[in-house]
Amino acid sequence: MTILLEVCVDSAAGLAAAIEGGAGRIELCSALEVGGLTPLPSLMRIAARAPIPVYAMIRPHAGPFIFGRTDEEAMMLDIDAVRAAGLAGVVIGANRPDGTLDMPLIHRLKAHAMGLGSTLHRAFDLVPDADEALEQAVELGCERILTSGCALKAPDGLETLKRLSAKAAGRISIMPGSGVRPANVGAILQATGAREVHGSCSSPIESADPRAVAFGFEAKSTNRTDVAVVREMCGAIAAVG
Repeated sequence: MTILLEVCVDSAAGLAAAIEGGAGRIELCSALEVGGLTPLPSLMRIAARAPIPVYAMIRPHAGPFIFGRTDEEAMMLDIDAVRAAGLAGVVIGANRPDGTLDMPLIHRLKAHAMGLGSTLHRAFDLVPDADEALEQAVELGCERILTSGCALKAPDGLETLKRLSAKAAGRISIMPGSGVRPANVGAILQATGAREVHGSCSSPIESADPRAVAFGFEAKSTNRTDVAVVREMCGAIAAVG
């Protein structure tokens, strides 16, 4: 069975680089520097032309995944935009203040996204009991959980990832993400038995315009999707699969 590489991107250029490099699916976002927010409708429409499935992040603001009524309204409208654009799915999740999954809210988001694919995002990594949250994710009917194994980076959460994959037993896919690079993706896949993996496949880029930096219009350096890194990641995955 082929192992699928999902690449998260936050621009049209990143989307093109991920596709050219051989990604099997796209997580479409804005603002990857804060973990990804909902992409603009214009980017969704561009991404709808991609030859591979595209799932849009549904997250209205940075910070904890704790959402109120106005946030919920925004997320429902964003799901409508995903459907209107013709994308394949959504990436959703929410926590209560105690870190547990906000099941009532996620159920409503999932119901509103009926007919679209769904990934439970890294709100999962903040839960106090990953095994309980796994069963909740199965109950929700999500296709997969994007998780670092409740660690800061997936390489540090291998034992939890391995346990979750075994407990999932084919009921839901466990997709390792965060800190996944060509140098470690083989070890992560071998340790967990995962059949899909998530990465940014990015490289740091220094700004060429000091005036833009001085005015605050651009960061001094940022990470951008790198087609060479995507290709390298695909090669490392192929060596395992």
